Amino acid sequence: MPCDLMLIAYDGSENAKRAIIYAGRFLSADRAVVLTAWEPMVRQAARLSGLSGVMQPEWVPDDELEDIAYVDARATNAEGVRLAELAGLNAEARTAECTTTIWNAIVDCADELDVDIIVAGTRGATGIRALLHSSVADAVLKHCHRPVLLVPPGKESSNRAP
Repeated sequence: MPCDLMLIAYDGSENAKRAIIYAGRFLSADRAVVLTAWEPMVRQAARLSGLSGVMQPEWVPDDELEDIAYVDARATNAEGVRLAELAGLNAEARTAECTTTIWNAIVDCADELDVDIIVAGTRGATGIRALLHSSVADAVLKHCHRPVLLVPPGKESSNRAP
């Protein structure tokens, strides 16, 4: 029986593209929302400079100009919607501004839409790298109370399409 609504987390990476392919191949839903989470440039600058939560950077974006991170997120999201449609899904676009973390934006959107399943690609990090850099997909799985389809990266040595 098909689900009513799936949420596909899409960031433009090869792993996210692979997740869309598998969602189209193995899942059936009336609607598929392709979600791209984004963080405003001013917040990125503060985080990257180590000032997150303490003070704002000296520059403030012009209210008349669109945030470049938002423009990029919309373009990435449009690509994801196109790929989902090519995979046979009834896809629609959605972006979400991150106020805390990417995984939190995904879980919040899933809750807001009351989706039946979340689909995401994984980085496939192992060992010490996995311990040092927790993935968004892992955090979604740990903090979400909904079914999650995690699609691992393909074998680099394989020439076979997914």
